[in-house]
Amino acid sequence: MKRLLALAVLGAFGLAATPAFAADNAESKMAMCNKQTAGLKGDERSKAQSECMKATPAKPESKMAMCNKKTAGLKGDERSKAQSECMKGG
Repeated sequence: MKRLLALAVLGAFGLAATPAFAADNAESKMAMCNKQTAGLKGDERSKAQSECMKATPAKPESKMAMCNKKTAGLKGDERSKAQSECMKGG
């Protein structure tokens, strides 16, 4: 029962945090593209900015997947505790 509750909480955290991570990613991509096109002007800048924003970088590994890998060899309460600590960590 504790495991089911822990998984439900972790799953809800992942779903709730997804829009925030997506917004963060879009903002950082915009900042990166602004830096890359800093010296350009007019249509040249617009075109370069558009191409930069269309480029799709490699998808970063989710926090849940990373924590699952870190706690792969653990079992039971030990794994649950380690998983929880990993998810809380920055």
